[in-house]
Amino acid sequence: METMIGVIGGSGLYGFDGLEEACWQQVDTPWGAPSDEILTGIAGGVKMAFLPRHGRGHVHSPTSVPYRANIDALKRLGVTDVVSVSACGSFREEMAPGHFVIVDQFIDRTFAREKSFFGPGCVAHVSLAHPTCERLGQVCFDSAQAQGITVHRGGTYLAMEGPQFSTLAESKLYREVWGCDVIGMTNMPEAKLAREAELCYASVAMVTDYDSWHPDHGEVDISDIIRTLTANSENAAGMIARLPEALAGARAPCPHGCNRALEFAIMTSEEKRDPVLVDKLGAVAGRVL
Repeated sequence: METMIGVIGGSGLYGFDGLEEACWQQVDTPWGAPSDEILTGIAGGVKMAFLPRHGRGHVHSPTSVPYRANIDALKRLGVTDVVSVSACGSFREEMAPGHFVIVDQFIDRTFAREKSFFGPGCVAHVSLAHPTCERLGQVCFDSAQAQGITVHRGGTYLAMEGPQFSTLAESKLYREVWGCDVIGMTNMPEAKLAREAELCYASVAMVTDYDSWHPDHGEVDISDIIRTLTANSENAAGMIARLPEALAGARAPCPHGCNRALEFAIMTSEEKRDPVLVDKLGAVAGRVL
């Protein structure tokens, strides 16, 4: 199977230069329209797709992002490896604004989003013990280092609903009691849906602030975040440009099983499956359905 890299760009990252045969294209899905048109092209001989998570002009809030449509659209285009790039707050002194964190765990505190492609009429349970792809995460780590970015390998991401930032009490809870490393609003249910779609998924969290726990930094200031976002976005573009070289060539099966996540996940017997839902699942689960 041919490798195709899909990049989901978060706050501050709404486009990507350097693609040959670059074209913004609309992709229709049974889950509605994605956040925006998707930029496709070729870099280093590898097909790529770029999707601005919030849409160009930042029109979607973290809650209103059409997560199911986004993942379905990428899978429909042939994407095999999804790199999620997003802004985050930090709970760790050593994970300072401007640093990147390759996330490997999540605590999902979102509550107002559709979190699965499956449901009544076709029930499935995928494993999420290790919600990101170790192989793809390492590629992102190496690419960030080669770009000269200070990057941390591993971290737990607290996904909050938003759109408001944390209270001081929440920030202390997540940091001191739950042991989280960074906080953001968009990686869930994105990571869950990528797993259901049998896509390798890596999360690159770009630190913009210290949330509200840090005694020397006070509450989150949006003007400071925007300044850091600009620098982070430039670094992220450099990191992304290095991915094709690392992922070029024939794609072997994922050693961690990401592309086989549905192998034994579907519970509903074939004769009891809802044909309407099965039809909607064609792109994400057609391999097993």
